[in-house]
Amino acid sequence: MAGGIGSRFWPVSTTELPKQFHDMLGTGETLIQKTFNRLSKVIPEENICILTHERYKDLVLEQLPKANPGQLLLEPEMRNTAPCILYASMKIRKENPDAVILVAPSDHWIEQEDIFAGDVKRCFAECAERDILMTLGITPTFPNTGYGYIEYDGESGNNGHDVCKVKKFTEKPDYATAKEFLRQGNYLWNAGIFIWSVKSILKAFEHLQPEMYRLFSKGIPKYNTLAERTFIRKNYGKADNISIDYAILEHSDNIHVLPAGFDWNDLGTWGSLYDKLPKDDCGNAVVNARTLIENSGNNMIRTSGKKLVVIDGLDDYIVIEKKKVLLIYPKQKEQRIKEVLQKVKQKFGEDLI
Repeated sequence: MAGGIGSRFWPVSTTELPKQFHDMLGTGETLIQKTFNRLSKVIPEENICILTHERYKDLVLEQLPKANPGQLLLEPEMRNTAPCILYASMKIRKENPDAVILVAPSDHWIEQEDIFAGDVKRCFAECAERDILMTLGITPTFPNTGYGYIEYDGESGNNGHDVCKVKKFTEKPDYATAKEFLRQGNYLWNAGIFIWSVKSILKAFEHLQPEMYRLFSKGIPKYNTLAERTFIRKNYGKADNISIDYAILEHSDNIHVLPAGFDWNDLGTWGSLYDKLPKDDCGNAVVNARTLIENSGNNMIRTSGKKLVVIDGLDDYIVIEKKKVLLIYPKQKEQRIKEVLQKVKQKFGEDLI
């Protein structure tokens, strides 16, 4: 899934060039390139589908030269994750009714990719044999209020690496609730990575989202033909704007989770990016900049074009420069950057975003 805007990474991430198409980590690869290469270790390259907005078609093909246009599923408008997953699943079923599917965001950071591959293969084996919907959960290391949580049955996932039945999904909790989740020990972070057979997920959509299922079923004769784009452009916007969590997972009784063995970060904010970058002796993380830093610590600094940044007396800030925009903002308030972006739109117009 590569259709999001990543507005909390403004001003680098914009509607025209969202974060998945940027080298956020300074590694020489964009996030979508890293994701494609990671998945290709588990799945044949020709079997990787990229779901994105139609405005990003050329950008995807430019950054992923090994993908062909037939692997792109283009949304005429953004309708959240449930419609795009249903659309992809119906296309896949028409090609292979026995397929097992991995759904993964294009902008996450994953270390230990060999362990990731092993976890995915284990889930594939489970879903090929059972009518279940699976997700990968991340063992929480601190009471993060920016992630959703998965409550699972028992404590085996905390002590080992066992597939567990999911009891409940909880959206981003407050700090006290997150602390209690960690104390209880049977909660995982929801990584938004899902595995299921095409039969199981379409059965769930038919039961839990019958209107959406009927809408996309009308396109079955057209999927994987030249008539598909016309059908999608005409009908995609009629689907509810709803996430897969709300549409399916929170209402299903056959959800299972595998506690992941790899280190993960959703790279949803500048602070989460800061956590994964190397730092100087004072805790400053720097990407694409030359710096002279004095009496300053714990800052996230990123520029375009290797600009020289001189800082003195600044602690725990986000300092981001891109073309016409310079953002200097407290790291502790990073969740409010989306609100700041809206104010910028209202005051200065669309050309800066």
